[in-house]
Amino acid sequence: MSWSTCDLCDAHEDKIADGRLQTLPPGYRHFGNRQRFAGPARTLKVFEDNALVRSTLETPGEGKILVVDGGGSLRSALVGGNLGKLAEGNGWAGIIVNGCVRDTLELNVCDVGVLALGTIPRRSERKSVGEKDTVVNMSGVLVHPGDMIYADEDGVLVSREPL
Repeated sequence: MSWSTCDLCDAHEDKIADGRLQTLPPGYRHFGNRQRFAGPARTLKVFEDNALVRSTLETPGEGKILVVDGGGSLRSALVGGNLGKLAEGNGWAGIIVNGCVRDTLELNVCDVGVLALGTIPRRSERKSVGEKDTVVNMSGVLVHPGDMIYADEDGVLVSREPL
């Protein structure tokens, strides 16, 4: 990919000024084998329950990025090595979690981008509680289904339209 989030910000200052382009705040850490990835958002809102994460990653990703609002919980992991492999096998470009991941050695070899607030070895519950394809709050930034996500070593951009 020939773009960078820094260059996209510089080229689209008007979109930043009017709110069509936003940046996730610092603090998201990279996992997975892709440091740079982009695609349309598919959104989930869950809390310490990853059943909907799994069922969504079982579907064809078609280059999309699964954006998971886990409420910022640091008490259990919403994505681990098995889900990373599932995402890779089903064509997801990436996963961004407002929460934790686990199995980082396994995630780091998956050909998918993964960003999360941190790691914890404890797995989440599996009750299938949550919402799909809804506006989610990622550390203060609202992400709508279909928003374009651009992620690289310098950060994550959320755009209402392709850049």
